[in-house]
Amino acid sequence: MFTSIASFEAGWIHESKATQRVMDALTDDSLGQAVTPLNRTLGQLAWHIASTQHEMLTRTGLEFPAACHGEKAPASAKAIADAYRVSSAALLDAIKAQWNDDKLHETADMYGDQWRNGMTLHILIMHEVHHRGQMTVLMRQAGLRVPDLYGPTREDWIEWGQEPAL
Repeated sequence: MFTSIASFEAGWIHESKATQRVMDALTDDSLGQAVTPLNRTLGQLAWHIASTQHEMLTRTGLEFPAACHGEKAPASAKAIADAYRVSSAALLDAIKAQWNDDKLHETADMYGDQWRNGMTLHILIMHEVHHRGQMTVLMRQAGLRVPDLYGPTREDWIEWGQEPAL
């Protein structure tokens, strides 16, 4: 749980930059990639991440403009990446303008439970990381290069003349 706006800001900047690199690596052709026809596509996962920021944080009373409109993902990878970029920045700006550290200890109804706002921010990041992991698998299946997130990728090792770990 976050107990200061500064600690959230540091974590959010790091994680949202990583997610933005994933979003920016998508192509229009890759958006339909899915594990099975019953699972979300790569485009639907990306749109879900982008739209959850507004959906979740406005439950706490935070006010900022929604960058994503509608449940259906656009057919444009650029439109999804741009929506994520706008929403991520607006979310952070709104928190810094509307909240202080004490606000992180207040609770709000979150899907039938009472969560402290600091916990909601933590879960927002974990939710994003969870779906970002799903996206990287689908990106590989779609033939895209996965950006490095927490360390080098297979392609990075090869470019450095190293043998990638299996």
